[in-house]
Amino acid sequence: MSTFKLSPLKKLEIILAGEHREFATGLLDRADVKGYTIVGNLSGKGSQGFYGGHLMFNEDDALIMIIVAVSSNLVDALLEGFQPFFEAHSGVIFVSDIQVVRPVKFMA
Repeated sequence: MSTFKLSPLKKLEIILAGEHREFATGLLDRADVKGYTIVGNLSGKGSQGFYGGHLMFNEDDALIMIIVAVSSNLVDALLEGFQPFFEAHSGVIFVSDIQVVRPVKFMA
């Protein structure tokens, strides 16, 4: 039985309105992030109360979460890039330590 070698990375979970998807993915692309996953139609409860994740007219009207795994040396630059956005718009970024198999898939 083979054992996988795990490598440490950071996971960012970026939650924001779908209408700002291009801003967020553009920032990630400019930072040379190799890939990300976008989950749409989110619902939950936050400081503004409950938010139902239904699609009204299009995906821009729902919350999305962009999940990205990056090396720790890229986290500060990404957070700095998102800071002005979150000063003017609602949303949040969660940062956590993770372990991945095949780190080459996540490195630029």
